[in-house]
Amino acid sequence: MSEDRTPVLTGGCQCGAVRYALYAPPEDVHICHCRMCQKAVGGPFAPLAPVRKGDFQWTRGSPGAFRSSTIAERHFCRDCGTPLTFHYVNSDWIDVTIGSLDAPEEAPPANQYGIEGRLSWFAGLHALPGEETSLPAAQKRRIASFQHPDHDTPPDWRPPQTATEMP
Repeated sequence: MSEDRTPVLTGGCQCGAVRYALYAPPEDVHICHCRMCQKAVGGPFAPLAPVRKGDFQWTRGSPGAFRSSTIAERHFCRDCGTPLTFHYVNSDWIDVTIGSLDAPEEAPPANQYGIEGRLSWFAGLHALPGEETSLPAAQKRRIASFQHPDHDTPPDWRPPQTATEMP
């Protein structure tokens, strides 16, 4: 890919070792309920945002790959385990996991696939009680996050290893 292209969306893994860019908006953004996708992301479904392979580029690091079937492969971060992509081996498309995007709100699902594997309780999630993640200020100060920020960083960026290294 040409380095003078401007990404439409960027993303990467939790630790920042692997980053990617999308040079076109995703199409047919969807969630897949099939059992293979459930296991691949460790969740009840895989939220996926497809783009043509020509509009996708790894921009930092080299992901691990797992051939999950005779027709499909998935990429992940070897360091932190974040699931990053799914693609059919003989396809011109690659799907990034919506949660690995820096701006996941920009890729709302418009369809569902693999509904034969949809968990029976999925439809009732909206009715469950919920609360925001909140911690007292004193407790927040004691927590050091080693997660990569939701934006591109310089090539030499490394996560802090201790709370004293936090900005």
